[in-house]
Amino acid sequence: MFLAVVVQLGEAINCGQVDATLVPCVPYLTQGGDPSGPCCDGVKSLVQMTPTQQDRQDACECMKAAAARYSNLKPDAASNLPSRCGVTTNIPISPTINCKSVP
Repeated sequence: MFLAVVVQLGEAINCGQVDATLVPCVPYLTQGGDPSGPCCDGVKSLVQMTPTQQDRQDACECMKAAAARYSNLKPDAASNLPSRCGVTTNIPISPTINCKSVP
């Protein structure tokens, strides 16, 4: 299954889109192990959906809120998720990040 979310040019990213791309990652983020294929597809989609600094900061705020909902979030799994999926992004997954500092 491949999850694709498209953001139209000039349209701001929203938390529904961010949540939809990362929902397959919840087992990895809370239990560890290896991220699934659908999870990595979601991470890759998220990177494509956030080309501007404002997009990345908005996505960061969404992920910050989502991370805060999971008391069992594994910080190491969250910080390693992009690299485990073979992508590079400046958007951290953390309930304590200052999203205004995201480049």
